[in-house]
Amino acid sequence: MAPPPTAARMRWQSARVVEIRDETARAKTFRLAFEQPSMHRAGQHYIVRLTAPDGYTASRSYSVASAPDGSNEIELTVERLNKGEVSTFLHDEVVVGDDLELRGPIGGWFVWEGATPALLVGGGTGVVPLMAMLRLARRTQRADLLRLVVSIRSAADLFYADEITGPETTLVYTRTAPPGSSRPPGHLAPADVPQPVEPAAVAYVCGSARFAEAASDVLMDIGIASERIKVERFGPSG
Repeated sequence: MAPPPTAARMRWQSARVVEIRDETARAKTFRLAFEQPSMHRAGQHYIVRLTAPDGYTASRSYSVASAPDGSNEIELTVERLNKGEVSTFLHDEVVVGDDLELRGPIGGWFVWEGATPALLVGGGTGVVPLMAMLRLARRTQRADLLRLVVSIRSAADLFYADEITGPETTLVYTRTAPPGSSRPPGHLAPADVPQPVEPAAVAYVCGSARFAEAASDVLMDIGIASERIKVERFGPSG
């Protein structure tokens, strides 16, 4: 699926909030509907802009969690940050029926088109763009192409808990593991990556700068060449 023209991606457009649901105690997913199809690719993001009555604006980038399907709807999952201008407004003020300003989709490097083997490694909220990839694989019945490894502090911090299950997914708990877990809490290690890794697979790593660096080291330790590792880092802005 070809991306839309650059001019269309850079244009601010209105999207209506059609659903809001909780993912965790501090994260919500917002389903948004545009007038035209989104045409995003798995791994891309949109910029959300808020404008105050006095003209002040604040904007933040949020990855798309939904799979490309040619529809006019997308899903953005937003973690509430206590000092985040945009995330706190989205969590505390926005309701179904509201309109938001968005620009995108943006990004052409950290994308998966759905036809080649991939290893996905996400830390915390870094799972969001990887979820779009997993959903695309399942929608097109090509889940065999992917392996998803998610590193989280505890089960309460896991986004999309009902979907991150099955043989193509691995959960790594760093602080508190659920009762009966066969793996004690700890940071991501080479043994946590499902083997064997398809030789042609590209690795997609998303998370904080610290996580991304550590995860990339783990992948190189198991023999994945650095040129086959794509990294997307995020900061604490909200």
